[in-house]
Amino acid sequence: MNDVNLPYGVVRNSLAGATTVAGPVVQAGTIHGGLHLHGASALPTPRQLPPCPRRLIGREADLEALDLSLAPDAGAADVTLVVTGPAGVGKTALAAQWLRGLAGRFPDGQLYADLRGYAPGGPADPAEALGGFLRAFGISPVPGSLEEGAALWRSLAAERRIAVLLDNASTAAQVRPLLPGSDHTVVVVTSRRRLTGLGIDGAVFRPLGPLAREASTEILAARVGRHRVVDERAAAAEVVEACAGLPLAICLAAARIAARPAQSLAATAEMLGRGTDRLAVLNVEGETVRDLLDASYGVLEAEAARLYGLLGLLPFAEFTLENAAVLADVDVAGADRLLDGLIDVHLLEETGPERFRFHDLVRLHARAHGARVRAAGSTGAALDRLVDWYLASATAAEAVVSPTHRTLARDYRSRPVHPAREFGGDVPALEWYDAERDRLAGVLRWCGELDRPAAAWQLADAMWPLFLRLRPARLWVEATRIGLDAARAAGSRSGELRMLTDGGNGLRNAGEGEEAARWFSEALVLARELGRPLVQADALYGLSQTHRMAGRLDAAAECLHEVVRLREAEDYLRGSALARLAYGEVLLLAGRAAEAVEPVERAGRELASIEDDYEAARATAFLGLAHGRLGAYERAEAHLEEALAGFRARLSAHWEARTLEFAGQVEELRGRPDAARARFEQSRARYQEVGAAAEAARLADRLAAYGVDGAVTPCPGEPEA
Repeated sequence: MNDVNLPYGVVRNSLAGATTVAGPVVQAGTIHGGLHLHGASALPTPRQLPPCPRRLIGREADLEALDLSLAPDAGAADVTLVVTGPAGVGKTALAAQWLRGLAGRFPDGQLYADLRGYAPGGPADPAEALGGFLRAFGISPVPGSLEEGAALWRSLAAERRIAVLLDNASTAAQVRPLLPGSDHTVVVVTSRRRLTGLGIDGAVFRPLGPLAREASTEILAARVGRHRVVDERAAAAEVVEACAGLPLAICLAAARIAARPAQSLAATAEMLGRGTDRLAVLNVEGETVRDLLDASYGVLEAEAARLYGLLGLLPFAEFTLENAAVLADVDVAGADRLLDGLIDVHLLEETGPERFRFHDLVRLHARAHGARVRAAGSTGAALDRLVDWYLASATAAEAVVSPTHRTLARDYRSRPVHPAREFGGDVPALEWYDAERDRLAGVLRWCGELDRPAAAWQLADAMWPLFLRLRPARLWVEATRIGLDAARAAGSRSGELRMLTDGGNGLRNAGEGEEAARWFSEALVLARELGRPLVQADALYGLSQTHRMAGRLDAAAECLHEVVRLREAEDYLRGSALARLAYGEVLLLAGRAAEAVEPVERAGRELASIEDDYEAARATAFLGLAHGRLGAYERAEAHLEEALAGFRARLSAHWEARTLEFAGQVEELRGRPDAARARFEQSRARYQEVGAAAEAARLADRLAAYGVDGAVTPCPGEPEA
């Protein structure tokens, strides 16, 4: 029924029968029968999803995960899904293709709204999107207020089965009025932000990451021609690597290549390999990766934007919460808040507890912003703070792990130094060294660029426990080479001496015996020139080890006798004990196990008396080998097991491997080949874990001597100690 007010009174229209009314309404009193009005057509079912590739390469797992988020019963309540990820990762394409595949489940329509979360003009008003949805179902005019429009939208959706794609959302508040709240709808929201606030509304979240290398290559081949990718396999791999798994970047690179059929893929690969130019090369008809990243950057608060640029300058890919706190000069809680802002817009990935990194292309973008800030001269203090923090923290760890390693002066530029790490014992300190070794190396290399030569050699000096206990051979050599050049550039003779002796040890452990001998000889000359008897002893000790490695055992013993004399004259108990221990090792190599017992036992007692448990464990290991050579097998086994426990407790994998090797030698002497082989296999595995290639190869050769039946072919000569 419909009452119509007219100037001449009230007319009541009464409709009966199979009457259909669409469009204009006739005011004619009572109508009976089948009335059909022509001239107006019903609106089509809305199918508004944006176009997307017919096949979405590399997203099979993501599509399956979205499928699993829906209830299997088509009549059951559906959900709100939030697909998040960095700009250009393919969120819209994924959502559109998935919803398009569900068209039969939602016969009443599939709606789309671009919420323009990162558009230059600012995010769209949700009322604008609501108006579009209501008009798609023939409602016009739409209510003027957002609240009325949202209520009408929920009423309209209540009896319909529809799907909605809300693209490029900025905030949960922008999305919430657009949720239909129906038991028969699915809503997919895409955003560069995490939109965690929608969790209150029961949303299910699906983060979208970069594509795998294989999928990226498949996309490139599909767009430029498989034959070109096959013919220039290496160049294609470089292009894919440069695009870093970002679908938009791959598509832009492919469009550039396809538009230049006469140009090789290698040419594009070369242009993409030019650092920050990569963001400019990835440009087709005005669409660029840089523009997308600029849009995300544009919504950051000032402090977060500054931190973003500073983090882009870092010389390592993965950084920590502490790194961010030092750069921003805030406490850890403040840094966490700033990083959360970067994560929220997917400019940053969290890789683990308090560990973060940039996507490769985002890192280029961040570096470019950092370079501009640096050019303005406003980053020096922040970068100095980070160098000083690593120097102070490594020095604190050095004091715990190697308290007798005489600490040289430190030159800090930032005062006071940002609170450095504190360590409750040598194990936490060694764990920190291990976790931070790549960042320590990055900062050390960075010191040259920052014109911090003193910090470079001092940081290499502070990394001594890392080198000695964890044995990263290549880093040890590289760090002390850098440190030696830096000490000379800084005019520090003390630093030069320290780098020569520490670096000589690194070269020796890396198998570069001749070069190590040259470094130790230079250190000996300089130490005598400067009147440093203890450094003379250090250089002679190093020379003794190079002699030992070369098989010049008499020369090694002669050096060690002089080391003991120099160190005892300076009342350096630990140093003289270590020289006696080394002398015992030389005696073992010379096949004089009985003579080796006394100096090794004495060294062990002296090291234990000063609570140097690590070096005392080394003495115990050598004592076990000596007793094994003398046939006291039970005593040997007890000493070796004690030493193994000590090294495992102190995270010394290298000496754990060496002690296992000693144990294998003793088992051979006992005539137990199966037990010997087991020990040698354990030793080789540990050597491999710490990158000790020469030692692992030696054990492989030894294991090769064992036959299938377990018999062993004796190795000529005395086993190496």
